[in-house]
Amino acid sequence: MKFKGIDFWPHDRVFQIMGMRKGFVLVSMVVFIAAIAMLATKGMNFGIDFKGGSLFEIQSKTGPADIAALRAKLNALNLGDVQIQGLDKPEEALIRIEQQKAGKDGAEKAQQNAASKVQEALGDGIVIRRVEVVGPAVSGELQQAGFIAVACAILGILLYIWFRFEWQFGVAAVLALVHDITITLGVFSFLGLEFGLTEVAALLTLAGYSINDTVVVFDRMRENLRRYKKMPLPELMNKSINETLSRTIITSATTLIAVLAIWVFGTAVIQGFAFALIFGILIGTWSSIFVASPFLMWIGVKRDWSADASGNKKPAGASV
Repeated sequence: MKFKGIDFWPHDRVFQIMGMRKGFVLVSMVVFIAAIAMLATKGMNFGIDFKGGSLFEIQSKTGPADIAALRAKLNALNLGDVQIQGLDKPEEALIRIEQQKAGKDGAEKAQQNAASKVQEALGDGIVIRRVEVVGPAVSGELQQAGFIAVACAILGILLYIWFRFEWQFGVAAVLALVHDITITLGVFSFLGLEFGLTEVAALLTLAGYSINDTVVVFDRMRENLRRYKKMPLPELMNKSINETLSRTIITSATTLIAVLAIWVFGTAVIQGFAFALIFGILIGTWSSIFVASPFLMWIGVKRDWSADASGNKKPAGASV
């Protein structure tokens, strides 16, 4: 007996998304402005990658790590701000030491000396599993490189969609993408979550994921622009969104399940990456459905797609 899959999506129902576009965009703009205000006032909680310092991942040999005793022992070293965070296993912990002031031998040497003092103070009952020391020069270079990576990704996406579709599609997609990244950064700022190179990688992953959903909607929109020459643009856009809605929702949901597993069962080192992806998938799905198309309609879109770039006529409904 052949098993048939279950189709639970209401394909015969048409959601009036474009009819409510002003409300959806208003909500997005309020959250977007709140994210910018949060970034301007509170700023980001940059990790060691971006502000310098030392990180130690430790494991106690004698049982659960005594966080209070470790904090008292390390505070006695007078190394400035010391942060200690327990991990999933009670015997494991993360220790962060702030960037040290430059001494006679420079800031890099001062940071290395601080790391040596911490290792000596921890004693034989603690196993140091991982050590990261980042000086101020390297942290500045990493911060600049992270910014350039995100900017280049956005520019590359704009150029690709401009080449693949038309410039209106590219501008609308990039506006939606900036919306996604800014709100994700605003959430990191609001919650005070640490932001480092791993989270930059998550933002780049988010950019690719979000733009993929948007391109699917735009591609269907382009096909419908060829097929329905006289259909009003809001109705055509609404039809295109609804025709791709099941794909967008189901793809996002299945991806979200996988990332949730990483966030729940992963270590503290990767949880920031997983959280950025979880929130990024949610906001990226929202923008692909409710934000990108209204932006495209307000920018204006070419109605006659019956000719290709060489001027040859194509039959209505033909795909590329």
